[in-house]
Amino acid sequence: MDFVTLGELLMDMVPAETGRRLTEVSAFSPKPGGAPANVAVAGARLGARTAFLGKVGEDLFGHALAEVLKKEKVDLRGLRFDADARTTLALIAQPTANLNEYIFYRNPGADQRLRPDELDRDLLAHTRALHIGSLSLSDEPSRSATFEAVRLARQAGAFISFDVNFRPALWRAQADAVAQIAAMLPNADLLKVNETELELLTNTREVEAGSALLLARGPKLVVVTLGADGSYFRTAHASGYAKSFKVDAIDSTGCGDSFVGALLTQVVQFGLENIEAHIQDALRFANAAGAITSTRRGAIPALPTAQEVNEFLKKLLPHIGLLSADA
Repeated sequence: MDFVTLGELLMDMVPAETGRRLTEVSAFSPKPGGAPANVAVAGARLGARTAFLGKVGEDLFGHALAEVLKKEKVDLRGLRFDADARTTLALIAQPTANLNEYIFYRNPGADQRLRPDELDRDLLAHTRALHIGSLSLSDEPSRSATFEAVRLARQAGAFISFDVNFRPALWRAQADAVAQIAAMLPNADLLKVNETELELLTNTREVEAGSALLLARGPKLVVVTLGADGSYFRTAHASGYAKSFKVDAIDSTGCGDSFVGALLTQVVQFGLENIEAHIQDALRFANAAGAITSTRRGAIPALPTAQEVNEFLKKLLPHIGLLSADA
């Protein structure tokens, strides 16, 4: 397996129109989502072999979500169904193309109830990477399941990818989130944050200074996504920016997950120990995947294929070589 993702698989309730806040939206329609699930699908569409570990409700939404991942060729041996909790719903509004508002219906959601004993240990023993987010750290037993999955994957030689993906509404207090994220940081080899999360964890929005502080806490590669300004990376020996691509963005939902899925396909391909030599190309590929996603609505429905990313890059940057998961 190229990489396994663990965490939430949920139904995004997408607004009927943009430019309105949650209380002003006229209607919502269900679309498959959940950051770790999005990353698994993003990788699969880009040619990687991916699997998902998590839990959904034994309900209509849960089974519909499972069918979506199955059709996307994501391995579902690690998916569990809960008869006593519903699949989480995320109601989303988009006041602007680059700003989302969320309300989560999760009290608790099935994703929070994944137990350590429900983990598929065979998947964790035979993957090159494990990707997680912070939402599964917000409550028990999913928190213990996440730490156990990380332990098992590291024990088997996999590297750990951690997207902070902070959602304030899902934590009892911001201090709880910071404490749990901080506890996970020493386990992370690849850490992805946005500018808000950088400030949350380091008390600075200065990308160079903040990324250095995060690198000192354990990761081998820190990536900061900067929206329309592209992305920034730091390792022990190098750092720099990768420019974004200008597109007509209509929906930012899933852009970060598309970016992470694309970046993971590149890191798995080249090897984390060799990524410095390829980091600019890898980030260019990831930036392109995120840019394409922003031109479509929804999360999973908007994720591009390797062919789409390569054609996008060829059109805008005809002088560079093309990259894909199986290049």
